Amino acid sequence: MITNAAIKAFSQIETPFYYYDMDLLRSTLHECAKQAGRYGYKIHYAIKANDDPRIVEEVRKVGFGLDCVSGGEVKMALEAGFAPADIVFAGVGKTNWEIKLALENSIGCFNVESIPELEVIDAIAGNLGTTAQVCIRVNPDIDAHTHRYITTGLEENKFGISAWAFDELVAALKASKNVHLKGLHLHIGSQITIMDPFALECKRALGIVARFREAGFEITDLNLGGGLGVDYEEPAANPMAPFEDWFGTVAANLPVAEGQTVHFEPGRALVAQCGYLISRVVFVKKGKDRKFVILDAGMNDLIRPALYGARHHVENLTSRGGKLRYDVVGPICESSDTWGEGLLLPATSRDDIFAIATAGAYGQVMSMRYNQRPFAKAYYSDEILKK
Repeated sequence: MITNAAIKAFSQIETPFYYYDMDLLRSTLHECAKQAGRYGYKIHYAIKANDDPRIVEEVRKVGFGLDCVSGGEVKMALEAGFAPADIVFAGVGKTNWEIKLALENSIGCFNVESIPELEVIDAIAGNLGTTAQVCIRVNPDIDAHTHRYITTGLEENKFGISAWAFDELVAALKASKNVHLKGLHLHIGSQITIMDPFALECKRALGIVARFREAGFEITDLNLGGGLGVDYEEPAANPMAPFEDWFGTVAANLPVAEGQTVHFEPGRALVAQCGYLISRVVFVKKGKDRKFVILDAGMNDLIRPALYGARHHVENLTSRGGKLRYDVVGPICESSDTWGEGLLLPATSRDDIFAIATAGAYGQVMSMRYNQRPFAKAYYSDEILKK
């Protein structure tokens, strides 16, 4: 939530910048921990959503592990003080140095995405004289009813291993001398706002576990990934993702065997709503039939709208004038650098301050310096409001 005190402070800060509501972040983390704790579920924060050090420190304090998808993220997790046993490492293109780094630091688990990857991990672990702990990422072939760029669990996908390769996978596992199979990993997509796909994921998981047991493998870890969506349209009305519904759906559809642990990897659901991209109006431009508000924040600061047509709630924080229709755009030399068309906003003038909401996930972490624009700095509510 952006308070009047925060808006007053914004007027003294050079825009664009990221603003994080740390109280909302902490409340969200604790709510997730509370709901997961009802069932004994283990949480690993997907650090790719936001790797800001202040955000990551709050995640560590609440006791979550980390889900990493690169050697750089594994290194960051270790330097941030996360226990190696609480780090899981996914990603379809793990290189030799990344695998070696993870093995040398005895991370909790590799989420293995292909048979060739399994064979390489086995060889490198053998060279190091150690045993790699692995979960096999299996594609459950579920349509998550989300954007095609963030759907990951279909049968023919770069992520994970599909059912048709099961016999080859079993042979590779039995031939591996330096790998210990801990369990299975599934992830069906991102920004999922209905519970049905998660219920189906559980049912598919049970069938896959049964197949592995028939092949002689005991599954102690079952990782269902992340994917829980947030409300981009009315973030103020729904500042937290529905963790109770998510974990409750899983509990109702996935009986847990004795000695088995269920893991989750939320990212967006934990950090999206606490973050805002704050911007100033550079110009208000009148067209023949339309009015344009040109902000100093662009796709270099938050690429989601330009990348796959995502929409964020846009608000003028400093005007209380009568409502008018505007196309709100950024300064980048790309037609896709647009925040919204025909938005009903208070009468807007140069230097008005705007907030682009739900920017805490896949915002700052995906920033770039296109057009040689500087990176937007980050500010935090518990620092700004003390001044």
